[in-house]
Amino acid sequence: MITLGEIFRQYGPAYRAKYGSRLTASQRAAMAAIEQCRTEALGGQVYTCPQCGTLRYSYHSCRNRHCPTCQHGQAQNWLAQQQELLLPVPSFRVTFTLPAQLRAVARQHPRCLYALLFRSSATALQQLAADPRFAQGAPGGQIGMVGVLQTWTRDLRYHPHIHYLVPAGAFISSEGRWEPAKGRFLVHVKPLAKLFRGKMRAGLQQMKLDVPVPAEVWGKAWVVDCRAVGSGEAALKYLAPYIFRVALSNNRLESMANDQVTFRYRVGESTKTKRCTLPVEAFIGRFLQHVLPKGFVKVRYFGLFSPSRRAVLAEVRALLGVRMSEAAEGTGEVQVTVVAKEQQERVRCCPVCGAVMEVTMVLVPTSRGPP
Repeated sequence: MITLGEIFRQYGPAYRAKYGSRLTASQRAAMAAIEQCRTEALGGQVYTCPQCGTLRYSYHSCRNRHCPTCQHGQAQNWLAQQQELLLPVPSFRVTFTLPAQLRAVARQHPRCLYALLFRSSATALQQLAADPRFAQGAPGGQIGMVGVLQTWTRDLRYHPHIHYLVPAGAFISSEGRWEPAKGRFLVHVKPLAKLFRGKMRAGLQQMKLDVPVPAEVWGKAWVVDCRAVGSGEAALKYLAPYIFRVALSNNRLESMANDQVTFRYRVGESTKTKRCTLPVEAFIGRFLQHVLPKGFVKVRYFGLFSPSRRAVLAEVRALLGVRMSEAAEGTGEVQVTVVAKEQQERVRCCPVCGAVMEVTMVLVPTSRGPP
């Protein structure tokens, strides 16, 4: 099976030589990490079977968050950690999409624009949810939001948007009660889109980044989608893959031939599969445009789910008949190592006779840092 690492190892040096001046430090670091992942460059261990003498080399992973190999299994860890934040009520998924006219600015100033996208959308949603004219919650109600930034479409085009998971209701702190949303309705999306648009415009003006934006973008309807997604647990399972999913997984890569890469993707919500074939330079460029700035947090918690409001969240959970575990009350997270242990056991199991293998040699890394 072809991997992204193989593509980068074969074509990465030439790509950097040609486009290196246009690459950000984060993009160069991601390329180097993916090229070196699970190779002798990062070192590792040699396992020996004491029964049949079989040798097995286990190279270290790069642990870069944009590497499709390293993100496998992480979604399940995150999902287990979030169980202590669940509320036993229906949930909504609210999606805010950045208009095409603002994407050029986002490419040039990704850290500022992504942060503004989070801030504007979360503030607009909370503000409207507390307004009795547009929401089912009572005035002044506090909602909870888990937001995840995604920048790609299934065929790797640039399309920044944020998915929010929102419990169907609000906490009225002045009265100490939970006000549930009624039916399959949370907020009116048209006024929400207008409010979101206004906050984005104000933010861009404040940062003096509004000059290159076409004037017509402020008069067009922006895209905001709100739909019921069932229970909180079901919604988390839907959201979990978005947390650690990278723009392209290795299992979607089909071929690399004649300096072209072919990968498959699913069309919309259907099960129909299409294939996209790109020159390798265009393919690498499409992938790299989704590399986030160093240290940028793509998963953020607002309102009741904010780390600073975990005590209030515990009060809400108590009202709804559940309580947080001691681990969640103390740290806001639960340490999960099941996946790591299973991976370790698979490495130590001899592929020939099934005996437990032993580490007989430590391999020293041969390279460090981006080339």
